[in-house]
Parts: sequence; structure tokens; C-alpha cells
Amino acid sequence: MNSSPEEIERRRLVALEAIRRSLDGGVGQGSVKLFIAHHLDEIAGDFWSENCGTKRPSPSQVIAILVLQSHWGEDDEDDGEEGIDNFDFSLPGDVTNYVISVSFDEVGEVDDIVMES
Repeated sequence: MNSSPEEIERRRLVALEAIRRSLDGGVGQGSVKLFIAHHLDEIAGDFWSENCGTKRPSPSQVIAILVLQSHWGEDDEDDGEEGIDNFDFSLPGDVTNYVISVSFDEVGEVDDIVMES
């Protein structure tokens, strides 16, 4: 598997685009909407104002501030390298333990999007 910096960046961008598209239906729609709704209800308006410019951001504004927390693969323990099968995104700072995890298939296409803790 090609885990070059270029491939990592390509997958990061593809994953973020898949998360954006999920708002309109398709892969991961329920998980992404649950992540957004949960955090809008649980996190104080000051966080949203600081990061989105409003105390009650739109779903697309929430997605726009997601940051890559990690990327990993099923075989990470075996070879010591960080895999690129799964990319985990969350909100900036230390405000949540939840992530939106985007998994890729063997050819590098988005396979699934789920919310995890």
C-alpha cells in the first residue's frame, strides 16, 4: 500500500469531501448527522463562535472545521508504520472524544463513514 505523504493528503481530501457529500445522502449520512447534532447540543456556543463565527453553525460549517486526528490500518502493529485504511476526523481542540472515521477499500476509494468514540 502506498502510504506516501501525497497519498495520505489525497485520502484526507477525499475523506473530507465524502463527509461533505454525506449530508446530501449516501455513505455515512446517519453517522455524520448524528455527530453534528450531538455536538451542537453538547458543546457551548462560545466554542462555535470562536471556530465558526456563530453560536449555532450549520452542518456544513461544522464539517468545515473538522481536523484529521489520525490515520491507521489494520496491520499497524505488524510493520510499525501508520496505515492509511482509516482516517479519523474530529473537532479542533480537546472538546470531544468522538470522531468521524472514514474507511477506504483496497483501491483507495471510500468504503464507509461512521461515528466512533
